[in-house]
This record gives sequence, structure tokens and C-alpha cells, in this order.
Amino acid sequence: MMSVLLIVPAFNLFDATLAPLALAANHGPLSVPTVIALISSFFFGALIACKISLHVGVPSIFGVLILGVCINLELINEYLSPTMVEVLQSSSLALLLFYAGLSTSFSKLKGLVGFGLLLAVGGVIVSSLMFGSLIWLIAVSLHYFLPSLPALPLSVCFLVAACLGSTDASATMNVLGRVSGLVPQRVKCVLEFESSLNDPAAILFLSATTGVFIAMQEPNMMPLTLIAEQFQSFLRNVGSGILCGLILTYIAQYVLKGVLISRDQVLVLGMSIAMAAYGFTTLFGGSGFIAAFVTGCFLSNNIYDNPYLTKELIEHSLEPFSALMELMVFLLFGMLFDPSLLVLYWLPGLLAALVLMLLVRPISVILFRRFSPLTNRENALVCWCGLRGAVPLALVYIVLTELKSVTGLVGEELVVVQEYFQALVFMIVVLNLCIQGLTLPRYCQWLGFSPSSND
Repeated sequence: MMSVLLIVPAFNLFDATLAPLALAANHGPLSVPTVIALISSFFFGALIACKISLHVGVPSIFGVLILGVCINLELINEYLSPTMVEVLQSSSLALLLFYAGLSTSFSKLKGLVGFGLLLAVGGVIVSSLMFGSLIWLIAVSLHYFLPSLPALPLSVCFLVAACLGSTDASATMNVLGRVSGLVPQRVKCVLEFESSLNDPAAILFLSATTGVFIAMQEPNMMPLTLIAEQFQSFLRNVGSGILCGLILTYIAQYVLKGVLISRDQVLVLGMSIAMAAYGFTTLFGGSGFIAAFVTGCFLSNNIYDNPYLTKELIEHSLEPFSALMELMVFLLFGMLFDPSLLVLYWLPGLLAALVLMLLVRPISVILFRRFSPLTNRENALVCWCGLRGAVPLALVYIVLTELKSVTGLVGEELVVVQEYFQALVFMIVVLNLCIQGLTLPRYCQWLGFSPSSND
């Protein structure tokens, strides 16, 4: 625990280096060179934060998130409008999902596909429903004993759970990299597959949940009509997302095979394909995030005859850019988050994080135990590897724009709920990354895994 506390002084030291630039921001508009210097300082600081985090023993992105909180400059509010923040988060999420599709390989699972699908899709549904109900119970109970804490609407509790439904592949692999000799290979494959596939599953669940609660604001609508309309809308979004993804996959295959003339163009083409999948599908009324994932997934599992191109090259070329997008999501969320909210909402955040790690995640894995070819020890390890990361944070600002329609609240009540929402997600992600990241090596040893027992 003492080692974790060393992070904050180190970040404060870096924050002090930004003081002249922050002072300049308070004295009027900044010049373009100053803004560029700020951006470069932020990213350089993020690299330092990653290094410190890995030294402490937590995922590198944890340090980036804390760094963003330590910076927290007024400059961000001056230059980034809510619309710009949503654009940055949506585009980053689309690229992350595209890369998740690229890294999804069915051939590596060797008999684990069924369990991986159940864990990724079924696990998201089970954990989100259970977690949303428990968050509501926590919020109501705390409001009863501590009236200063507001009672969250049930709809907001389920939106928080839906945002946190997906695990983070990068954070999970980042932690497992430190205990690679202890973790069986087939456990790694299951975790990678689950982390890649449950991102679109969580987004679909979030979309369905948002649609249902928005429709419930119509008091004259019959329940059966409500269910039918939302089911129709859900199928339309998913179907059009998959269809557009397949169409863009064929177009992308032609471009990659016929237009690519050198390896250094792979990154440009990959980014163009990912953004086209999200942008055009969303314009047509479908789920752009699903289209981005589907496009990446089919491109990854295709065979290419272009001598400059392999599916491994596509994945490796986009891996650094995916890491950059993840870093930007964490850094931006930290900069926009008001740390003073933790004074008010630390207790519900702590309780919700513990419930997620100790109850929700294990149950969502145990429910599918009968379909698992893994041993009991391996399933126990899977229960403790559900780290949350970039996708929940990216979804927060997308959901914030929908809270007014979902809850029907306005004015000060809406602001309080939005702040509560952000604080809960922040606390849950931070505690999840910190606690599970620090304890995973000891947990592997406690389960009896060793380099000699690695499959």
C-alpha cells in the first residue's frame, strides 16, 4: 500500500512542471505553440506515469488516469466543448473496438470458443443486471442512513452497470504480463477472447438499456408496445451494424489487396477503415461501434494475397495507435473529472467496487462453469481477472448526454446525478485496477500456479 502512495508525489512533481503553462492559461488565450507544448507535456507525463505504475505493480493505465486528475487544468474546460469531448471519446472507442476485432482470433481458442462466447456475452448480461440492482440497493441504503447522499434512480444504476459491463483486454494482459510464467496459456486465450468480445456486447446492452428507460418516460405507452418497439430498434441497430461491417469488410479487402503499395500505408488504411465503419454506419442509423468491431474481426480472420500485407501486420501496425487511444481516454477522463466529488461519493464507490470484484464477477463466471473446459483453479483465476478500463470511461461521456432523456431530470437534480454517475465509475475503475492489479500475482501463487504447471 505504501508503494501506491508513492505515485501521487511523483505525479505532483510532474504537475509542478506544468505550473508555468497553467499560469499562462489563467492570463488569457494561449498561443498555438503553448497549446502544442501542453499536449506534448501531457503525453510525456503519461509515459512517466505508465513507468511508475508498472514499477508499483498496477496496470500502466491506472497511472495515466491519476495523472489526468492531478493535472485537471482549467485549460481543458476552455478549449474542449462537451461536443468535442464526445467526438474524441467516440472516435477513440471506435478505434479501440476495431482493434479488439482485429485481435479476436477464433483459431487460437482450440475448443474454448463456446465458453468464451458465453463468458463474453452472457457474462455481460448477467453481471450488468446483477450489478445494476446491487448499485441501486447500495444507493438507497446509504441515502437512508446518510441523507446527504442522493438516492440514484434505478435507470442510472443500470446505466452505470452497463458502462462497466466489459473487461479491458489491455489492462488484463498488462497485469498478466507480470505473471506470464504462472498463468496457463488457455486461461490467457479465454481472457483475451472475452475482453475483446464483451466490448461490443456491453455496448449493445447499454444501448438496449438506454432505449428501454427513455421509452419508459412515455406514460401512455403500453408495456408490450414498449418492449416490441425497443426490440425492433435493437435488432435494427445490431443488424445494420453487422451488415455495414460486412459490406465495409469487402470494400476494405479490395482496398488492402489492390491499393496498398507499401507496409507504411497499413496504419493509414486501418484507421480510415475503422472510422469509416463507425461514421457511415451511424449515419445510416445503425450501431457504428458494432460495425467497427465486425470489420476488424473479419479483416483479422481473412487470408490476403498482397505481398505487403498479412493479418499479423495489420494488427501490429495498429497496436501502437490503439494504445494511444486508450491512453487518451484515460488522460482525458482524468482531466475532466472533478476530484472533489470523491469526498461526497467515496463510500458508495468503494462498496460498489467491492461488490463488483467479490460478488458480481465471480457469480457471472460460476454460472457458466458447467460449460467450461477449464479446471476449478483456472476458473477461479478467471474470476479475479475482470479488470475494467478504457471502454467504461469512454462510454461515460456518451451516457451523460442521454441522462436527461433517461431520467427526465432537469436543472440541479440532473447535475447531481451526473456527478454521482462520474464519481461511481471513477472509483470503481480505479479500485478495480489497483486492488486486482496488485493482488493478482499473489492470487496466482495462492491457487498453486507455477511456471512448471503452465499449460
